[in-house]
Parts: sequence; structure tokens; C-alpha cells
Amino acid sequence: MAAQSNEPKSRYLQYLEMVTGPLEDKRRYRQYKARIKQLPQNYRTAAEALERYLMLLGPADGAGAMAMYEDLVDLFEQSAADGTPIRDIFGEDPVEFVEAFVANYPAGQWRSRERNRFTSAIERAAGEDTTRQDRTE
Repeated sequence: MAAQSNEPKSRYLQYLEMVTGPLEDKRRYRQYKARIKQLPQNYRTAAEALERYLMLLGPADGAGAMAMYEDLVDLFEQSAADGTPIRDIFGEDPVEFVEAFVANYPAGQWRSRERNRFTSAIERAAGEDTTRQDRTE
């Protein structure tokens, strides 16, 4: 990553980033997309499908999402270099894989908390004794 300049940003850049978001995130996204395009076809197809899923159901914030996408492309690049079959990356349930992967990132942890909170509330409403803890603290 390039070192950021200590010079203050121009008013134009400040306004542009206020409207469009940080330019650094956009640069990182373009680099990520370029890396995806370099993958062998079957890995690229799987990575693009995973990206589409995450765009709809994954974390939405720019910086957190970019860290996750960069880790994913690292995984696919290494898997392609090692010749790891696609099914060995995802296992039998691709959704289970992606949900476990997303849970490792701060933006994805809210889903696990809310899933646990929801399940506990339903169990309490049904009069079931639950040992689950709501993580509402």
C-alpha cells in the first residue's frame, strides 16, 4: 500500500470523498477486481459468485468489506496455485462456508449476534428453557 501524504486534501477531494466515499477504498476495489480477472476460469466463476452473494447478503461497509474481499482473493489465488479443487474450498455447503467466513469479520459478527438473539427470543416465547445467552450487553 502506498503511504498517504501528510498534505491536507483539497476541498474538491474532500467533497468528492464525502459524496462517493474514500478514494482509497475505490483503488483497493479496482485492484481486487483485477486480481479476480487473473484467476483461472473456474476459480474466477466461484469467486464472482461468492462476491455476488456477499454484495447482497454480506457486510456493507467499505473498509471492512474490502478487507474481506482481499482475503477471499488471497484464498482463491493460493488455492489456484496449489491446484485445490473448488469443492475442497467450499465443502459440501457453500452457504455454510460463506457464513462462517463472514463471521470472522467485525461487520459480519452482527449477523451471528442477531441470529442468536432471534433464536433465543423464539425459544423464550415458546416457553422453552434455553441455555443460550443473548449477547445484548
